[in-house]
Amino acid sequence: MSGRLMSEPRRAHDLAYYEAVPYLLVVESIERGGEWLRRAEHPELPGCVAESASAVEALERLERERLSMLRRLWQSGEAIPVPRPPLRGSSVPGSRPLP
Repeated sequence: MSGRLMSEPRRAHDLAYYEAVPYLLVVESIERGGEWLRRAEHPELPGCVAESASAVEALERLERERLSMLRRLWQSGEAIPVPRPPLRGSSVPGSRPLP
């Protein structure tokens, strides 16, 4: 045995890699109880959602939640979802496949 504990996860990348992954971002306006809110989420990270009256605040909250979620998954040894790369020949400006 190489000195690794059997319970340690085998990962191809370190935590910093996953923190830098460009997850899909969805922002929408929703109405809740007569009030309009901005809802931001990373659909590739189930449960990674934030809401606020301000789009900027929703994005800031979402970023904190994303980093917290990734750290929890990392520390517990659970699989960290990685987005699929863009389709080849994608016409999305600035898109590029993940390394």
